Amino acid sequence: MERRARPPAVAGAFYPADPARLRAEVAALLAAAASPAAPPPAALIVPHAGYAYSGPVAATAFALLSCTRPDVRRVVMVGPSHFAWFDGLALPGARALATPLGEVPVDGEAEARARRYPGVEVSPLAHAREHSLEVQLPFLQLALAGPGVVALLCGQVAAEQAAPVVEEFLGEEGTLVLVSSDLSHYLSHAEARRTDEATAAAIERLDPGGLDHDSACGLVGVQALLLADRRRGLAATRLDLRNSGDTAGDRRQVVGYGAFAFA
Repeated sequence: MERRARPPAVAGAFYPADPARLRAEVAALLAAAASPAAPPPAALIVPHAGYAYSGPVAATAFALLSCTRPDVRRVVMVGPSHFAWFDGLALPGARALATPLGEVPVDGEAEARARRYPGVEVSPLAHAREHSLEVQLPFLQLALAGPGVVALLCGQVAAEQAAPVVEEFLGEEGTLVLVSSDLSHYLSHAEARRTDEATAAAIERLDPGGLDHDSACGLVGVQALLLADRRRGLAATRLDLRNSGDTAGDRRQVVGYGAFAFA
């Protein structure tokens, strides 16, 4: 039986649980984000760590979205599963996704289209603890006033299988594809900068073969988007590339974050 709403799992950990604090923090991140020179995006890659760490990087993408795509009514989100192991891609089995700011409706018509593809199933368990898509929701609620969403988690699935699902929606009027991924993990600040620069260059070349599991935790979604971008003739723009040593201070072991737009 479909649930009314998937409750937030990481409110109070990755971002504030208090609605007023959360709204103020996201608004401040958006206001502080540099205005990137980029065309209106058909797709974005954004990071998904706690807001203290990746929030400033993610905000550059959402600020661009807010300024250039007020037409967006649907966001198709693709992210990695950090806790649940399953085959294919998983939908949440809920009519809405909740945050402290309220409920973001699930686009049922778009979900039905996604489910036509092999390997796309419903798994509330896969979504129960997962943060990779949840942390994007408060940004969407402020940047776009909460459009309808399709929330797809990647399990054991090849990028080539996921790419047609992404391409189904890529470039569609009123739709944005949002891929959630952090970059390198637990390297020194200097090592992370070198590794993430190589990753960013591969993304800018639309070269999925230039990436591996050390490049990005959301590898499948990133590679699927790059495959779809190549078929649609889109180009990538780097919006931001930093790591937790730049945003949160400790440079001994860092996590890399990048924001990219595709148009």
